Amino acid sequence: MRVRRVLTRWLVTLGVLHGIVGFAGFFAPYDPVEQDRKSPYLPPMRFHLIDGQGHFHARPFVYALKLREGSFDRYVENTTEPQPVRFFMKGARYRLLGFLPCRRHLFGLENTRIYLLGTDAYGRDQLSRLLFGGQVSLLAGLLGAGITLSIGLCIGAVAGSFGGWRDSLLMRLAELFMALPWLYVLFAIRAFLPLAVSPLRAFFLIITVIGIVGWARPARLVRGVVLSAKERDFVRAARGFGATHGYLFRRHILPETSSVLLTQAAILIPQYVLAEMTLSFLGLGVPEPVPSWGNLLSSLQQYSVLVSYWWIYLPALAMVPFFLGYLGLASSLQERGAAYKIESRIWGI
Repeated sequence: MRVRRVLTRWLVTLGVLHGIVGFAGFFAPYDPVEQDRKSPYLPPMRFHLIDGQGHFHARPFVYALKLREGSFDRYVENTTEPQPVRFFMKGARYRLLGFLPCRRHLFGLENTRIYLLGTDAYGRDQLSRLLFGGQVSLLAGLLGAGITLSIGLCIGAVAGSFGGWRDSLLMRLAELFMALPWLYVLFAIRAFLPLAVSPLRAFFLIITVIGIVGWARPARLVRGVVLSAKERDFVRAARGFGATHGYLFRRHILPETSSVLLTQAAILIPQYVLAEMTLSFLGLGVPEPVPSWGNLLSSLQQYSVLVSYWWIYLPALAMVPFFLGYLGLASSLQERGAAYKIESRIWGI
């Protein structure tokens, strides 16, 4: 029961985090590519409930920022003009979940713009780009993991089911892939692909490259599960009653691999998100102006940005709860799998 509660807790946490990113258009106040050239590198604004005169406001408000006297890049709050925050207000058009046209946003201002996480060099809202960039990076991780697990399942099932020279050839190939440093393999493969491509083509190229590189470990794990399942008593009994190989694999062997595949998915998704971020950070991934967590951090390659604008680091912190959630989910799935094996041995299944 404890393992199940922990597993449910991690699933709910990840569901909430992915829901926020999935409904980015609603939670983001602006279009992620919309520029405000008058506000480059604007620091984050803060919510207030008490104004400069000590008066309490039931509705939260923010102060507009203005340049400090004698400075060209330092801002201070203009405490003479509080701007009340409006909730569920209409704003920039977007497509909810990618296909439902909508204009309703969670919050915003009527007379000016609100930047809770500041702006970048082009005056684009960092919060909006962070949420929409999460859609790109997380989708790359999910689809890349799906491709890897599909390839690993097919190769591992063939190697474990047929054995012989097929098993030896496939496992030697898997060992070769496991020995290669995956990051340098990604760089090498991406270097052979065209650099000047559209954001959509670049996105699918990244997914394909990432998904193909990491199939070796899941394939070996699936092979081990298939070899073990083939010798289970109920599989032998079904074979003795005349069950076909396809029926045995579909009905008895394939379900045994589900726990391994789920655990590997929870491990691979954050790894592939990090791989997409690395490629985009170095300019080999999704190009501007489409946001991703990687190209949001690419401006940190400039020393002036690195030492002057601390809020540009914030996208790096946004990925931490996702990574912790997936690692916690993987740990819970491993504990659940171990508990299932113990129960199976006790009941002789």
